[in-house]
Amino acid sequence: MSNPLIEKIKALSTQFAPEIILIRRHLHSHPELSELEFKTADFICETLDSSGITYTRNVGGNGIVAKIEGQNPSKSTIALRADMDALPINELNDCEYKSMNTGVMHACGHDVHIASLLGASKILNALRNEFEGTIRLIFQPSEEKFPGGALVMINDGVLENPVPELIYGQHVLPTLEAGKVGFKPGRYMASTDEIYLTVKGKGGHAATPELNIDAVLITSHIIVALQQVVSRVASPGIPTVLSFGRVIADGRTNIIPSEVKIDGTFRTFDETWRAKAHEKITTLAKGIAESMGGTCEVFIAKGYPFLVNDDLATAEAKTLAKEYLGEENVVDLDQRMTAEDFAYYSHIIPACFYRLGVKNPEWPNIRNLHTPEFDVDEHSLETGMGLMAWLAVANSCSAIETRNE
Repeated sequence: MSNPLIEKIKALSTQFAPEIILIRRHLHSHPELSELEFKTADFICETLDSSGITYTRNVGGNGIVAKIEGQNPSKSTIALRADMDALPINELNDCEYKSMNTGVMHACGHDVHIASLLGASKILNALRNEFEGTIRLIFQPSEEKFPGGALVMINDGVLENPVPELIYGQHVLPTLEAGKVGFKPGRYMASTDEIYLTVKGKGGHAATPELNIDAVLITSHIIVALQQVVSRVASPGIPTVLSFGRVIADGRTNIIPSEVKIDGTFRTFDETWRAKAHEKITTLAKGIAESMGGTCEVFIAKGYPFLVNDDLATAEAKTLAKEYLGEENVVDLDQRMTAEDFAYYSHIIPACFYRLGVKNPEWPNIRNLHTPEFDVDEHSLETGMGLMAWLAVANSCSAIETRNE
């Protein structure tokens, strides 16, 4: 037996889809980097204004917090979040909505996230007499830049007055076909820390190494030795990654530099082990450098915590998604070593961060995240806005009571 509320949401999703696709294309054409989402914020506010939805600007920087009140607004609060910022990537796609800002691109799908939440806002606004409580819409800046816009918005009170019972976040997944979504209860995404090492020696002519303290050689030993943090020290039950992606030794073929800089990332799922690993990295790097006559300065920028999906909330969301999309369109996800600042919300209130399929089955290659060719099947927008609206409404008291009758 079909649920009348689901049918209404699906009908509204279909009705609003052409407009939301245009909104996504506008956002894709006008990407802005973290902390610079000024025009993006203006556009979001203009769209909310057109629907008569109230909001507050400049929360945690360029963040926007809107609300849609159903019947008995104080009875409950459910939050929905979308991130706003783009990446410093030069788009290589040849499409009518290609980025107009050279060197900046929505290569992580945040344009889809914004458009989906704006679509959900239109649906929820149209159905505000059919659910109880308040839906809080969080348009969050600076997800891509440490320390993350989520933390700044939280410090600005986005989860207060009142504290939401639950928060949902949605993120595109290019390996999953449009029309499908995925869930993973428990620890889903890793914590992320930035590792900065500066190895110092004594530079000089490469032909007289006996007169130098070779910072390049010291660096090579440090990088190799630090792999034991993962292979020999980490518990097999705790997924861990330590990778270095940037090494700068600004010498020449015949010049050994006095200093080498190394940048990397450390990711895991356990806070106790995370702290221990930081100590191990520091001890090893310093000790190896000193044993070879040099020194190593270690700076570890502690980033996002691991993201944990509330077990009960995620199980309920998965059930609701099956009701909305059909069981065949809801999949289970594996843990990911990637990171998300949505994790900050998940350590404060029950949270569910799920994936929206955006793959077109006719595309020969996967257009992966953070690449200059990333794009999405725009049919995913109808799924994205509809499911967000359904999850919010279904968690309101009156909708749940109706569903369980």
